[in-house]
Amino acid sequence: MTVAEYHNTTIIRETKGRIPLLPFVEVKEAILGKSYELSVVFPTLEHSRELHRKWKKKSDPVNILSFPLDQDTGEIIMTLSVARREARKYERNYREHLLFLFIHGCLHLKGMTHGAKMEQQERVWYATFATTL
Repeated sequence: MTVAEYHNTTIIRETKGRIPLLPFVEVKEAILGKSYELSVVFPTLEHSRELHRKWKKKSDPVNILSFPLDQDTGEIIMTLSVARREARKYERNYREHLLFLFIHGCLHLKGMTHGAKMEQQERVWYATFATTL
């Protein structure tokens, strides 16, 4: 497991391989603010299944989970292999889909729930940051 910290953002990797370079900190700061403390965890497939079973009562591995811990602290869990597999389904490449999922998770931490308003915000933020890929 490796841990990297940068601007109130901790990234924990349990999986093998590399985490794609994405503007994680910039997205977090734009959506949640600079003072928001965020941990991002990239679990193994097995750990992902356990988390999905525990929190959502589902048996498949999770693509993303967001946990607000308090008003200014939260955690996002993203399973890289699931995101890679899902990307084609949403007509995105792997990095684009990871970016979209991260934006989605940040919006949940901001308090948004699934629906038209959240989808509109996802499109706005995705258009803003997709140009950096």
